Amino acid sequence: MSPAEMMKTQLPHVRFLINEPLSKHTTFRVGGPADVMAFPKNEEEFVSLFALAKKEAIPVTVIGNGSNLIVKDKGIRGLTIVLGEDFSGIAVNDTEITASSGELLSKIARTAYNHSLTGLEFASGIPGSLGGGMAMNAGAYGGQLSDVCVSARVFDPETGEIKEYPACELELGYRTSMPLKTGRIVTSAKFRLKEGDKEVILKTMEDLNAKRREKQPLAYPSAGSTFKRPEGYFAGALIESANLKGASIGGAQVSALHAGFIINTGNATAKDILDLIHHVQKTVFEKHGVHLETEVRILGE
Repeated sequence: MSPAEMMKTQLPHVRFLINEPLSKHTTFRVGGPADVMAFPKNEEEFVSLFALAKKEAIPVTVIGNGSNLIVKDKGIRGLTIVLGEDFSGIAVNDTEITASSGELLSKIARTAYNHSLTGLEFASGIPGSLGGGMAMNAGAYGGQLSDVCVSARVFDPETGEIKEYPACELELGYRTSMPLKTGRIVTSAKFRLKEGDKEVILKTMEDLNAKRREKQPLAYPSAGSTFKRPEGYFAGALIESANLKGASIGGAQVSALHAGFIINTGNATAKDILDLIHHVQKTVFEKHGVHLETEVRILGE
């Protein structure tokens, strides 16, 4: 019996796909096949998948909405667990919102607006899901999740247990967190917001999203900002001053609209994108003496 058949037999309620192209599950639209892909609907199914994989010595990779991800062209071996649309849910209690990690940040922000709650407007245009957003402490336009986070439920692959941590123990920093540093996985998070004026909240969201449309290459597949902001600099400005705006390798291109974005012009491979990233890093270092760290997560073979 193959690992896929064994998992299907033991966990009949979980949806599985075999040899599924990751290009269908990343916003960059690149990536080879996942040997086995699973879509748990709740924490119980998620923990069971991990336990089974551990027992059978099958490697496990966890992804969310695939919006901050480059998967290499040969794909991912073992089991890929997707905490996406199946693993979603939002609950509102007074000024607090609790959401599962598969929920889109934009939908959580919209839910806050629907309940006249302010504090998540910055997240209304972020394309990622909550799990990845918490791992990276996602932020935009002066706001970040750490500003409003109360706590999160976090799975530890070593112990197989889920524990709730207060925000102060999550070590939420600039594009980093305790879960990211330790390989743990956020399964849900709670946010405390403030009562606000619905019209003002909507106006703020519309203004931020208009800025995003004007300044970011949203017409092309990408993973958002490719590089972290180096201390004292802006990645896009460094890249632009190194005359790299519009530079391309294969189907990958440094956006002519915003140099901080690498885009897929239509037929890029993961190798094209990674080669272009390395070219940008090398050129910027030679010109400015600054090493650009990638903000995107790179997985696979």
